[in-house]
Amino acid sequence: MDEYCADVAHLGHVEVLTDRFDESLDFFTRVYGLTISGQQGDSTYLRAFDDYEYHTLKLTAAKTTGVGHIGYRVASQAALDRRVTAIEASPYTTHGWVEGDLGHGRAFRFEDPFGHIFELYWDTNRYQAPPDEAPALKNLAQRYHGRGCCPRRLDHLNLLADDVTAFRDFMVTCLGSRVTEQIQLDNGRLGGCWFTVNNKTYDLACTEEHGGGQGRFHHVTYAVDQREDILRAADIFLENGVHIETGPHKHAIQGTFFLYVWEPAGNRVELANAGARLILAPDWETVTWTETERKKGQAWGLKTIESFHTHGTPPVPKPPHKTEI
Repeated sequence: MDEYCADVAHLGHVEVLTDRFDESLDFFTRVYGLTISGQQGDSTYLRAFDDYEYHTLKLTAAKTTGVGHIGYRVASQAALDRRVTAIEASPYTTHGWVEGDLGHGRAFRFEDPFGHIFELYWDTNRYQAPPDEAPALKNLAQRYHGRGCCPRRLDHLNLLADDVTAFRDFMVTCLGSRVTEQIQLDNGRLGGCWFTVNNKTYDLACTEEHGGGQGRFHHVTYAVDQREDILRAADIFLENGVHIETGPHKHAIQGTFFLYVWEPAGNRVELANAGARLILAPDWETVTWTETERKKGQAWGLKTIESFHTHGTPPVPKPPHKTEI
């Protein structure tokens, strides 16, 4: 693999849009187990107990669902300047500087070929726990509170695109990402790519759009410490009437132990345990999966259900029914 750019440090936050705000907020706090760190306008800022930043999920009331924007933190102010210069010199659409919000300082926004909005920022607001959330150990940002599924940290998100190769070129050019794994379809197209900007196996995935939408959102994922946490979460979701789409099971690609659900507005949310997998090799070579290999299902044989390929947010309007004459 070509040498990658280390200017971008990590995935910082994801803005999720919901047209059922109160129900979505109840899910993410009481059931899923995130903490509210602040509120401003139509948005509530949320975080997992070991996220160091002010927020990793921005939940925004909207007329639709899906992703509002994706934020990555860079490694320094100089790194931000370098990335902005590279993005402005690229063919991709830029939106320029925004002043930031409760979670961070000014950020530079730009857009992939499919309408997903990204931003890069350096100045960030670290979470300061109130006394009742203060950890016993000073190297944690917040105590383990045990609410709901209680995820530890933001892990990754998945976006949908008509042309995964075009999206790959965007990620490499604008964020300096490495492709750790990919799916090569029999028709010559890429079916999916998994990207990282650091030693995590991936922080963003892009898979091919099969639902007829544009610029859609597949899911956001938070990580837990162990597989047993995923099994406990399945019972919590069951008891709270949350739609469990698929899992618990183990992915073949990336090897994560997963559980997918739909929050009340229809956005897909995952809990995952990645185990101890890290990309330490500086000369890591992309792992390529064939279409035949992927049709075998997940790691232990579970077949990927149809909705996992077609469901995304916002939903795609169904064409009007035509009566045969």
